[in-house]
Amino acid sequence: MAILLDGKALAFEIKAELKARVDKLTASGRSVGLAAVLVGNNSASEAYVNNKAIFSEEIGVYSEIVRVSAKSSTMGLIAVLLALNDRPDITGIIVQSPLPKSIDEREVSEAVLPHKDVDGFHPQNMGRLVLGRPGFVPCTPAAILEILNRYGHSPAGKHCVIVGRGNIVGKPLAIMLSEKSLGNATVTVCHSATRDLSHHTRQADILIAATGRSLLIKGDMVREGVVVIDVGINRIEDKSSPKGYRLVGDVDFDSVEKKAEAITPVPGGVGPMTVAMLLSNTVKAAERARK
Repeated sequence: MAILLDGKALAFEIKAELKARVDKLTASGRSVGLAAVLVGNNSASEAYVNNKAIFSEEIGVYSEIVRVSAKSSTMGLIAVLLALNDRPDITGIIVQSPLPKSIDEREVSEAVLPHKDVDGFHPQNMGRLVLGRPGFVPCTPAAILEILNRYGHSPAGKHCVIVGRGNIVGKPLAIMLSEKSLGNATVTVCHSATRDLSHHTRQADILIAATGRSLLIKGDMVREGVVVIDVGINRIEDKSSPKGYRLVGDVDFDSVEKKAEAITPVPGGVGPMTVAMLLSNTVKAAERARK
């Protein structure tokens, strides 16, 4: 039976650590604020933003949800972000994805000041990550490393296989895992053009699935004793559920869990820790501004 890598429990621990840092900042007269920009009326985005607001308030961080019409133009959204850049009470800014197709995500990501980009998506922060220089790193890759290290599964010297090469998880995670000061691991990145995916996944000491394809990784695709991080959150039909669906990951939990040494659940694994890392970046932004 695999050990469950409980992200929800870890996030609770980190919440207490962050609250102590926020209390120190506020005692010295320094504000800590997170602005979450929500474009349109996507119900999933609404839920994510509300979770971030609740976490913020629990550790004493001022939280503000800025709502923008789905009909807004790229320049209209950028104008909102420029106004937030100028506010000293806001130390961190995020723009909740997905955005309407009419909005240029690249331009939007560049509009947030790098020192307020707590999502870690600004080209300057991405460039710093590649060069191994200090900056804000994307929250989900940071959450994965935090889970591994806090549960005693340091990636150093191990073979980490990432399934997925997206800009939000796969690419930055590959850099972080291979960086000597962060992961110091040997990294293989698999994707839609990879031949014989199972061959590669069976070589992994640590396997990270981040494809958005439900139940892609089966039990026969992993070796005994693997550590599995499941980033996926997918809805599949389930008539027995009151909602008519249930959430599953990119990993077939039931078959993989029998062979794994440790595995993250979905939900309750990477998701809560991603929110914790977002708030960690927000607090860090306030600490850096103070200096």
